[in-house]
Amino acid sequence: MSTVDNRRTGGEWLQSWDPENEQTWDKGLAWRTLWITTFCLTLAFVAWFLPSAIIPKLNALGYEFTKSQLYWMAAMPGLSAGLFRLVWMVLPPMLGTRKMVSLTTLLLIASTLGWGVRVQAPTAPYWELMVLAFLAGIGGGAFSGFMPSTSYFFPKRKQGTALGLQAGIGNFGVSLVQLLTPYLIALGALALFGSSQQLQMPGQQAQQVWYQNAAFVWIPLMVVGAVLAWTMLKSVPVKANIRQQFDIFSNQDTWWMTVLYIMTFGTFSGLSAQFGLLMANLYGIGNEQIVSGSGPDAQMLIPGYDVPDVVAFVFLGPLIGAGARVLFSPLTDRMGGAIWTLISGLGLIASIAVTIPALTPDTSSAEALSGDFRHFLLGMLAIFLFAGIGNASTFKQMPMIFERRQAGGVIGWTAAVAAFGPFLFGVGLTIMSPTLFYLIGIAWAVMCVAITWMRYARPGALKPG
Repeated sequence: MSTVDNRRTGGEWLQSWDPENEQTWDKGLAWRTLWITTFCLTLAFVAWFLPSAIIPKLNALGYEFTKSQLYWMAAMPGLSAGLFRLVWMVLPPMLGTRKMVSLTTLLLIASTLGWGVRVQAPTAPYWELMVLAFLAGIGGGAFSGFMPSTSYFFPKRKQGTALGLQAGIGNFGVSLVQLLTPYLIALGALALFGSSQQLQMPGQQAQQVWYQNAAFVWIPLMVVGAVLAWTMLKSVPVKANIRQQFDIFSNQDTWWMTVLYIMTFGTFSGLSAQFGLLMANLYGIGNEQIVSGSGPDAQMLIPGYDVPDVVAFVFLGPLIGAGARVLFSPLTDRMGGAIWTLISGLGLIASIAVTIPALTPDTSSAEALSGDFRHFLLGMLAIFLFAGIGNASTFKQMPMIFERRQAGGVIGWTAAVAAFGPFLFGVGLTIMSPTLFYLIGIAWAVMCVAITWMRYARPGALKPG
């Protein structure tokens, strides 16, 4: 039965679209759709993770939030992104690619503008910043709409590469906002709106910064993205109302792939959101074992120890994870996704286990603490690497396991559930020790390796992908 609804007519809607037919497939349109939606998706991830670049420095800007309040604030975009993805996953067949991408990109402006306004003076109540953190999740919700709609434009043999490029480059938005923020806030020439702030770090002299730059610089690009999407994109009229889209839940592979994608993207998004706070609380500002008091006497407990600058390292994890997703996607097209999902799970087990000792830093000397920090950083980067590989491989598996209409829905659903990663990581690190939380991560990865081997990767598997 055809999955294309030819009753929708007009300049926006494509007719008799079949990417599996090489003779009629419009490659130019497919790749144009990929690049424009990827540009907008990158901005969506910027909006989603902008709070993670700002929240670790809120107290240094004059706010007085507890460690628990900051963890919850950093977790909120993950909670809302998961909820928003449940909405966005059903939008591609209903709105079409053009309307969905254009309107979503415009919606990103709301939270981005709000953060730019509220960092300029430490006067916003906690609930207001939580609302802004919640709205930032729209950027995460976009993923569950953008990815399925892009899959409609490509044949199955190219979907691993196409979706890997879109998701991987989109994921670069995480590291982009975290990498550029420390440079943007130092450029007074960019501060066309608002005044400067004083950034007071423990044991350091106050710095003059313009934190609004970290938000405002993205807004013109969001406008450009919305205009490009509205003027240059088309829509595939797929037959799938809400009731029809929900038939994916009667297929057990929907649930198995959800579990696997929680392991991969849940880890990537969760650690991306919490990496800076976790690093600061273990090895820098906010750790009572390291920081005592405030001002010039803040680091007297461990003389000679240089507290690492979180912003100098926090972008590396998302960068490596996103890069792995892009680089390994063509390999999944050639070798299949299941084998790489298996490698991802095994790599996560090993890298999490290696990292666990560094979650309880040795504070007996500056040398020991510095060594533990290097251990922690390398272990975390390895976790990001294997999570990125798994992000690429699972998105190759889904179009191979499910028929076209269902594959889009499953991609949206699994992405929605995994988007709760920042929220779950934030809650987990609030209510339990990092060591216990990481041990739970190992147990989950072991379960995922068993599922992958039995159902997808072993010789004679029921659903090789």
